[in-house]
Amino acid sequence: MPPDDRPTRFELGLDTFGDVTAGPDGRPLPYDRVIRDIVEQAVLADELGLAFFGVGEHHRDDFAVSAPEVVLAAIASLTSRIRLGTAVTVLSSDDPIRVYERFATLDAVSHGRAEVILGRGSFTESFPLFGLDLSQYEELFSEKLDLFAALRSEGPITWEGRLRPPLVDQHVFPKTASGSLKTWIGVGGSPESVVRAARYGIPLMLAIIGGPPAQFAQFTDLYRRALDQLGQPRLPIGVHSPGHVADSDQQARDELWPHFALQRERIGRERGWPPPTREEFEAGAGPEGAIYVGSPQTVADKIVRNARILGIDRFDLKFSNGALGHDRLMRSIELYGREVAPLVHAELDGGAA
Repeated sequence: MPPDDRPTRFELGLDTFGDVTAGPDGRPLPYDRVIRDIVEQAVLADELGLAFFGVGEHHRDDFAVSAPEVVLAAIASLTSRIRLGTAVTVLSSDDPIRVYERFATLDAVSHGRAEVILGRGSFTESFPLFGLDLSQYEELFSEKLDLFAALRSEGPITWEGRLRPPLVDQHVFPKTASGSLKTWIGVGGSPESVVRAARYGIPLMLAIIGGPPAQFAQFTDLYRRALDQLGQPRLPIGVHSPGHVADSDQQARDELWPHFALQRERIGRERGWPPPTREEFEAGAGPEGAIYVGSPQTVADKIVRNARILGIDRFDLKFSNGALGHDRLMRSIELYGREVAPLVHAELDGGAA
C-alpha cells in the first residue's frame, strides 16, 4: 500500500461565504464592514489554534466576498499559524494559471499556509459575468482542473486542451517554497467527481449540507478504494457543513433558524425549492442531520460521530449563515475553538491539543 499522506491528528476548521450580516438595528451592514469583520473572525480563529479558515467566492448581493485571495492576504498579515484557503474557488469560471499564481503568492506572504479548494460552485452568476457559456459547465471544470493538476508540479508545463491554446514548456510564477500548492477538490456527492479527485491524487473535501451525513460513507469508501487501485498514497478527506455554536442547544437553534430560513428561502425561490420549515430544520439539527447547531457538547458529539462513520481527517464548520450578526459569529467561533475542539480531540486523538 502507498504511504499515508493524511494528518496525524484530526483537524478542525472554519468556513465563511462572507454572508452580508445584519447590524444591531437589523439592517444589512455595508460590504466593507462585513469584509473587515471576516478578517477579525479569522484572527480569533488563529488565536484559538484552529487548523484552517476558508473564505468562499460569490458574485451576488447577499455575499460580500468576490475576491477571497485578497481577503486571505489581509488575514495572513495578522495571523501566524492558521492555514488559509477558499471554500471554494469556482475554477470553472476562472483561469487556472491565474488561480495558481494568486495562491502561490498567498502562500509566500503567509509563510506556506495557503490552500485552495477547487470546485464547480453551486451558484452560477460568475458564468455570464465573465462571458462564459453555462452550457459548458462540466466541460469547463473538467479541462481547467486537468490544467491545474498539471501546474501543481511547478515545472515546465506542456499541456493541450480544447478550450484554450496549448502550452509548451511553460513556467508559472511564483513557485511555492514547498514545491506544490496544497489543493483540495470540493465535491457535493458525485461518484465521478470522487474518482476524478483520486485520479489526480488530490485530497477530497465533501460538502454535506443536507440529508444524513452517514449516506456519504459510500463516497469516502469509493475515494479510498480508488486511491488504492490507482497506486496513490492515502490522502486526507474533509467535510464542510453548516452550523452554529451557542451556550445551549435551544439558544443556538433559535439564533440560527430565522437567518438560515431566510437564506434558504431566497435560494429556494431561485431554484424552485419549497420554503424551508422549522420541522425540517430541527431534523437537520438532530443527531443524524447535516446541520451542526447546538451547545459545544452537542456539536462535538456530532462531529465525532460522523468523523468515525466517514473516516475523515478534517471537519470545517460553515459558521456564517445568512444575516446572523458578527457578535454571535464571534461567540460561535470562540465556543468552537475553546470548547468543541478539546472535546473532539479528546475522542479522536486521545486528548491531543
